[in-house]
Amino acid sequence: MAAESTPPLGVAMVGHSFMGAAHSQAWSVAPRFFDLPLAPRMVVVAGRRPDAAEAAARRYGWAASTADWRSVLTRDDVDLVDVCTPGDTHAEIAVAALDAGKHVLCEKPLANSVEEAETMVAAAERAAARGVRATVGFTYRRVPAIALARRLVADGRIGTVRHVRAQYLQDWIADESAPMSWRLDKERAGSGALGDIGAHVVDLAQHVTGELLTGVSGLLETFVHERPLPGDGGGDLRGTAGEGTGRVTVDDAAVFTARLAGGGLATFEATRFAHGRKNAIRLEVNGSRGSLAFDFEDMNVLHHYDATEDPVVAGFRRIYVTEPDHPYGGAWWPAGHGLGYEHAFTHQVVDLLGALAEGRDPEPTFADGLQVQRVMAAVEASSAQGCAWQAL
Repeated sequence: MAAESTPPLGVAMVGHSFMGAAHSQAWSVAPRFFDLPLAPRMVVVAGRRPDAAEAAARRYGWAASTADWRSVLTRDDVDLVDVCTPGDTHAEIAVAALDAGKHVLCEKPLANSVEEAETMVAAAERAAARGVRATVGFTYRRVPAIALARRLVADGRIGTVRHVRAQYLQDWIADESAPMSWRLDKERAGSGALGDIGAHVVDLAQHVTGELLTGVSGLLETFVHERPLPGDGGGDLRGTAGEGTGRVTVDDAAVFTARLAGGGLATFEATRFAHGRKNAIRLEVNGSRGSLAFDFEDMNVLHHYDATEDPVVAGFRRIYVTEPDHPYGGAWWPAGHGLGYEHAFTHQVVDLLGALAEGRDPEPTFADGLQVQRVMAAVEASSAQGCAWQAL
């Protein structure tokens, strides 16, 4: 817990739906379980509608609310802007905040296009020269089992990376009567399964292996082209159908192959049409000395195969990643008491505040977000050209 003498960090959050709720909990919980170098203060939340923003402030613990996100940029008590809005507003809000001297945490994917992402990277570089920092919220990096996987790869425990298999499988729109959402509108979301969930496994593959993708060949598909309009004023994950229909303008599923910088091969799949798969983020890395395997639906577990062991007794070892010496483990519960989805957002706050206090760029950077954006753009281009190979 932060001491009274710990310097404060005033936070403004723009957007308060699904991601806003997760981020709000993280800002609230982080100083209660971790010794932080900065003390976050939940100053103000911004939303499009005054009544909804005010309700979010009361529910999630923000001191104030506003319907004008630009107003938070002139507040002296705001040091950081947390962007939790749909992708079509990321560039405008993040660039304005950085130019106003505010640190920025921006949800993924970084933007709706490579051009927008490049603009954001340029703004981040300008800001960094003044000591203002920016990061993108690829939160699954902060799952302890994923952090341990990265450590084991970096330590050489699986040798040279030869294969990566990465999947993100959901079923939330597998029902053809599920209503429209902003996530199904290309103007607002940029892309569908590719950007919403595929971006995560692209980042995880590069993060865990420490290697960038150098080329891709991909295929996108939209299975349901028209859906009911939302009937409850929602238009997000929990919406119900109303009158009329809307046109789906994004992909429902994406599959692609890729090559890693070290020469290894990778396959990726992202779909929201996998009945029974609620949030299956699966990553397997095969190397010259062993393998690692992870599935977020069993998120506290990492499987490790050591190919140097005697074949008579060799097999995948199930590591329950809850020990005090495991990443982030020491701050939470006794060993064996697992963590959940929300804890990764808390770890994101912890890592971000540590970087800000040390005057260094937090990771992943906007440049990392741009790299993922370029991969997604290459997959779209490949699909449009009959799966033609696209170098990065």
